[in-house]
Amino acid sequence: MCGRLNVIDDPAVRELCEALGIKLYPQDPSSDIQQEMLFNRFTRVANQVSIIREVSGQRRLDKAIWWLLLEPTETSFKASKWTSFNTRYDKLNVPGSAGYKAFRQSRCIIPVKGFGETQGKGAQARYTDFSAEFGAIALGGLCREWRHKDTGESALSCSIITLAPHAKLRDYHQKSSPLMLRQDDDTMDMWLDSTLSDVTVFNDLMTPQLPHNLIAQQIDKPASFQAIGAKETLFADEHLA
Repeated sequence: MCGRLNVIDDPAVRELCEALGIKLYPQDPSSDIQQEMLFNRFTRVANQVSIIREVSGQRRLDKAIWWLLLEPTETSFKASKWTSFNTRYDKLNVPGSAGYKAFRQSRCIIPVKGFGETQGKGAQARYTDFSAEFGAIALGGLCREWRHKDTGESALSCSIITLAPHAKLRDYHQKSSPLMLRQDDDTMDMWLDSTLSDVTVFNDLMTPQLPHNLIAQQIDKPASFQAIGAKETLFADEHLA
């Protein structure tokens, strides 16, 4: 997956958050969780993104740096030199890897309308944006908390789990595909359950899956996202539809 997210202020994104127990603004006086979401049509790696996680049994919306490994500056934190905005599925069960502990203790969901992929490099690069045809996308991710030893400042970071390339996405990106969680069963609840440490229950999720229809649109470049040609519909896997 190539480092850009579409998190527009869309009713479907709001509905996904609310389905997970997060009330967005305008604030609901009856809710204990009242937070704003970071909306951005073009979120780059190492930018902040909104994540949903569970802390002490409570769902919450937090801002996290989209780069799992951080390193301290004199007063704060910055993205590490080690690329970590994505975490490969085949590293999740490798002790000592960046995502090993987080996979067992601090999973999160990144709610988005879509994401972008790049095929090729330089002048040959082809950029494609994907968005959910209906609803929003719940990307499965990991998060980590950091505290500066000198200043005591805290930081939160996150990554998106990437799988082997899905057959329907291979023409757009040959290396990987993001983990998109199902929304019509208990998958998201299990993913956010901070007491669930037996990660073998997620084995089936580590196979590339397309749980809902995606609209694929080639664009000129990520910063301007001007459409090129016609949209294509990539249909959900039949066994998941």
